[in-house]
Amino acid sequence: MLLVKSIITITLTLFAVVDVIGSLPVIISVKKKVPNFNPLLVTLASGALMIFFLFAGEQFLGIMGIDVRSFALAGSIVLFVLAMEMILGIHLFRTNEGDQRSGNYVPVAFPLIAGSGTLTTILSLRSVYEVPEILIAIIINLVIVLLVLLSTDWIEEKLGTTALAAIKKFFGVILLAISIKIFSAYVKF
Repeated sequence: MLLVKSIITITLTLFAVVDVIGSLPVIISVKKKVPNFNPLLVTLASGALMIFFLFAGEQFLGIMGIDVRSFALAGSIVLFVLAMEMILGIHLFRTNEGDQRSGNYVPVAFPLIAGSGTLTTILSLRSVYEVPEILIAIIINLVIVLLVLLSTDWIEEKLGTTALAAIKKFFGVILLAISIKIFSAYVKF
């Protein structure tokens, strides 16, 4: 039986890990570089990754010879690079002229929305909650992500370029800290 309390708990957990609000500066930055940025495509790609990992994440990583630890470390490095881009104002993630749609997938769909943190969280939630409860929570989070992505122009207009630049650098430091936290959780010094 589906428990509303469980669905709310899972939804809030995923919302905190996905952190679409905190990722807004990166998303707006990528959106400026990708002329055909598609919020629905980003949401669907993120959802596909999350649902795939819900049902077959551990098996997929096992087939590829990758453990959850290595997957999380790789995601932390990508987040680190994104953070440095935000803080230093450099552009490392570029799209080729012939492949401008890739900005819809990397770095927005993965690793920002459906990153290693989100995907490993989904794997962890499976050990505690029922699959239908997790699936409902994923869908709720995807609706929130889509609404935020559709509102980026309005948010950018309300904030202005100066405030957005300051927020971008601030969240760059936050993203840097998150990447280091993920990295240090899986590496013993």
